[in-house]
Amino acid sequence: MRNIHLRYVQETYDETGFLTDFKLKYPDNFNFGYDIVDDIGTNDPDRPAMLWINETGDKRLFTFGDIMRASNKTANFLRKAGIGKGDIVLAVLKRDYRFWYLAPACHKLGAVLLPATHMLKPHDAEYRISASEAKAVVCIDAVTEVFDEVQPVCPSLKIKICAGEKKAGWLDFDEGISGAPDTLERVETRVTEPMLMYFSSGTSGNPKMVLHNHTYALSHIFTAKHWHNADPEGIHFTIADTGWGKAVWGKLYGQWAMECCVFTYDFDKFVPADILRLIEENKITTLCCPPTMYRYFLKEDLSKFDLSSLKYATIAGEPLNPDVFYGWMKATGVTLMEGFGQTETTVTICNRVGMTPKAGSVGKPSPLYKVRLVNAEGEDCPPGETGEIVIGLDPWPEGLMVEYYKAPDKTAYATRGGWYHTGDTAWMDEDGYIFFIGRNDDIIKSSGYRIGPYEVESVLVKHPAVLECAISAAPDEIRGQVVKATVVLNKGYEPSEELIKELQEFVKNETAPYKYPRIVEFTDKLPRTINGKIRRSELRE
Repeated sequence: MRNIHLRYVQETYDETGFLTDFKLKYPDNFNFGYDIVDDIGTNDPDRPAMLWINETGDKRLFTFGDIMRASNKTANFLRKAGIGKGDIVLAVLKRDYRFWYLAPACHKLGAVLLPATHMLKPHDAEYRISASEAKAVVCIDAVTEVFDEVQPVCPSLKIKICAGEKKAGWLDFDEGISGAPDTLERVETRVTEPMLMYFSSGTSGNPKMVLHNHTYALSHIFTAKHWHNADPEGIHFTIADTGWGKAVWGKLYGQWAMECCVFTYDFDKFVPADILRLIEENKITTLCCPPTMYRYFLKEDLSKFDLSSLKYATIAGEPLNPDVFYGWMKATGVTLMEGFGQTETTVTICNRVGMTPKAGSVGKPSPLYKVRLVNAEGEDCPPGETGEIVIGLDPWPEGLMVEYYKAPDKTAYATRGGWYHTGDTAWMDEDGYIFFIGRNDDIIKSSGYRIGPYEVESVLVKHPAVLECAISAAPDEIRGQVVKATVVLNKGYEPSEELIKELQEFVKNETAPYKYPRIVEFTDKLPRTINGKIRRSELRE
């Protein structure tokens, strides 16, 4: 292993100097496509880059040499189609392996990659194309009709490329790259130029467009090395659709900078036993997925699976309940290392390699960011007091978004006072460990009390009847708001008034009584965004 990432990271620090000495170093023209993918593809072409498997059993191993050549062919195909520097390319590829051709190809050309979910409806697609002024869409064949429907009202959309079955009016991805050259003369780009854009989760209102430059890719070295503990001789598996920013957190930038092979499973329906079987069969060494998935894993008979290859596990996307933390550790011997970040950032707070985690804590700040917890007056919160997570902007940190694209007012508000305001709240203990509370908008204000949804959820999921749950606010004439619990039941339990009372009493006995859910509703599944986050706004409505 050539340790390519070492040329971009200051490695002279020790643990005591970690927070002050960890720094990225890079040339002004750093480009992930050329300086990571092609560098490894040229000097270590047979090194595994990605193992890809789909639900029907198709299996492909791609080397860095394969990815270098395929991304060059893709870049030449895109250029011939009319895509160049600064053009925005909407990518709707789910978990298709062609995404890993397209991403470095766009970076090499200086085009801006804009991933989106395959679950878009016509009005979603129209908004995304119109708001971004995307010039091209590259998508799987299952969603071409959506873009055909909206193209007449989206004048910026000039180029349509289909990955999969041929479609009338669409360029064919495979046909286009088959005849394209597999070499590419370097297009000069600057590290500060636009590289990638994501739509935020959009839990309420239209999602914002989050724009990143080329330092974003490099900043994920910390994600992969110090949080995921990606092994250059192992296989890392992050379970995420490419429409979600978590995909490039765990299936592209940092892992490939670490020269680590990533595992991609292209599936439609999450079946816990299938995932566990794949971990066993493919000797996965490091794993990252949302807490909900670990909860479902624990419902399986884990004795049926050999998970001995798994050396490290991380979680993100929603708070980790202590029962999952301790349950996974007991079942596998592997500790879950939680982290926190946003579409606007790389991993911001985490339990990094070598730390001893505390159940329920997202860890400590990344050295790439100056993190504070502040109250409404902008003052630092003492230990135990809830405040907003903010990030210092002097200097503007690598990995943080450039701006909300075409939304200067929203950018100015989020970066007011020289700090990026995440809108997320947390508290810190005496040892500097940070405990996530929730979005500012999610805090429940009842009879003068401030109640974080997560603290109630953590109690409620301990009850044997509860598979998962979500806490939200419901309006109340007397108290202003009351706590409402939406509950998915485990097998063998049925909704009843008796069970509602039992759950309410359980919460009263396990935590401060004022936090108990005065309203309990049962459902078969919780409403979620494409990235797996609970849509609390929908529950409130």
